[in-house]
Amino acid sequence: MELNGLHHVTAVSGKISQNADFYTRVLGLRLVKKSVNQDDTSAYHLFYADKVGSPGTDMTFFDWPQIGPEGRGTDSIVATAFRVASAESLDFWAQRLEKAGVETQAVAAQGDSPAMLLVEDPEGQRLILVDDGGAPFAGEIWESAGVPAQHALRGFYAAMLSTPSLEQGIGPILSQLLNYAEAGRRPNPYVPGGEIAVYQTRGGGPGRELWVVEEPDLAPARLGAGGVHHIAFRVADVDEQMAWRARIASVRLPVSQLIDRYYFKSIYFRISNGILFEIATDGPGFAADEDPAHLGEKLALPPFLEPQREAIEARLKPIVQE
Repeated sequence: MELNGLHHVTAVSGKISQNADFYTRVLGLRLVKKSVNQDDTSAYHLFYADKVGSPGTDMTFFDWPQIGPEGRGTDSIVATAFRVASAESLDFWAQRLEKAGVETQAVAAQGDSPAMLLVEDPEGQRLILVDDGGAPFAGEIWESAGVPAQHALRGFYAAMLSTPSLEQGIGPILSQLLNYAEAGRRPNPYVPGGEIAVYQTRGGGPGRELWVVEEPDLAPARLGAGGVHHIAFRVADVDEQMAWRARIASVRLPVSQLIDRYYFKSIYFRISNGILFEIATDGPGFAADEDPAHLGEKLALPPFLEPQREAIEARLKPIVQE
């Protein structure tokens, strides 16, 4: 059994109009679905991805304006790494982001650690652009917002997590339960002289790596705007998903029942107080209820919420981009 890399990353925003502007106009991603948090319909849930919302390209946000900013710390998901095709692409993004008033920090390649560009969105969400050397990309580039196709974001490279203790925490879960293989250590891009443990899944697709940093001296993080709520791993279908559910339950980790999110099916399990994982199916996808040419243009609700549309829309503030 192998997970096929990252399916999506779900984060938190307190300023959803600013968020939509940054991820579409600045980063050039497509808003492929404008919906609501199915567990809290007073909040938007926005999905940014490639042209068609391919699994492995999808950064999503809950709109929680009252939550306050994230308190950074350990036992958390601390950064999301996106792929770009070349060193020239990193240069393009450094210049583009500077023009948009966004500070960046270049990190040179070291050994088998690729060159990177460290970025924060307007709310402090930590993003990393990684030169993937032109590795194949199975998605479809969204040519928009003035980003040339050769420099577009190409889905996920990795997610970075912090744990107080690698051996007594996330390490055995990744290697023994989720079948990730430890692939060695690399420099920590955020801490000079520090290192990250690199875990890789043998399954195909983007986002095959997880980077784990051990930070025993930090206080636990507090989720807020600018933080990550959970990461989701890819599986092909429900049969594979349910096999994973049985495996997780067999080691007595609490795991949810199958939840139909309409655009994919999900199970959730928490590996610590601060880190929530999801396993999501590749399909049916975001075109299940919208014409692919018009994804994300209107509020989309799954069928079980459609009877509540009038009440839901009345509670939502319009998203206004620059």
